[in-house]
Amino acid sequence: MSSGFVTIYMTAASKDEAQTIARALVQDRLVACANVVDGVTSYFRWEGEVQTEAEVAIIAKSRSALVGDIESRVKELHTYDCPCIVAWPIESGSTDYLDWIKTETREP
Repeated sequence: MSSGFVTIYMTAASKDEAQTIARALVQDRLVACANVVDGVTSYFRWEGEVQTEAEVAIIAKSRSALVGDIESRVKELHTYDCPCIVAWPIESGSTDYLDWIKTETREP
């Protein structure tokens, strides 16, 4: 059973871009918290070729019902044609922390 909350994993091309996205999502009350993790090396297939790129990960916590709004906002700010934006349900967690996420995010 899902708690109604999610962890959203995203990547960005640079630390500056990741920080811009993270700050906007928190300011817009779409996420309660966003962690920017520099130093990620990504391997992926793009346009028929295997690519290797330095990226920056963003890990955010929010409500399940806000994922669509988060995706739209990230796409407005992102430089990629096809940014990584995936959400995993939080099955359970600290009641205090989940209550904090609810308090710090807007109503869907």
